[in-house]
Amino acid sequence: MKKTSLLICLLLSATTARYAAAQGNDSHGGEVAIGDAMPAFVITADDGTQTTSAQFRGKVVLVNFFATWCPPCRTELAEMEKKLWPEYKDREDFVLLVIGREHSGAEVEKYGAERGLSFPLYPDKDRKIFAAFARQLIPRSYLTDKQGKIIFIAKGYEKKEFDNLMKAIERALLQ
Repeated sequence: MKKTSLLICLLLSATTARYAAAQGNDSHGGEVAIGDAMPAFVITADDGTQTTSAQFRGKVVLVNFFATWCPPCRTELAEMEKKLWPEYKDREDFVLLVIGREHSGAEVEKYGAERGLSFPLYPDKDRKIFAAFARQLIPRSYLTDKQGKIIFIAKGYEKKEFDNLMKAIERALLQ
């Protein structure tokens, strides 16, 4: 009986692992991980103009995903406006990409104006860019070094983690 139960458990585990792999859920949940290269992506504005991730080679890049309805996102974006953006906005070797998951350019522009955000917001109406990084959960931040490798990931918002992000940006800019 014990051998049969063990065999059934092993078969179920193997089947579950194969199903997860087929769904794109690799060992870290279908998400990019620290040490991975930043996924290639194209941001398309409502007017059709495009910004590509390749444009930022040689720069430290912070990619942040948010949604207008998300309370932790609001808190995090307010912190970015207050602390992060004033500190790094004039650096030629730093790029901030704040991307509205499932929002159009008009929606993120309106949201930014209502919230008094001075940094640019970008649309990801079809969730294509987000899907290149993760499967769920916002806010999310991905920091890449000048070689395009992910060096810091934040999921959700916590003040301590935001402070660690600020330190990681500073370290990356020094290299």
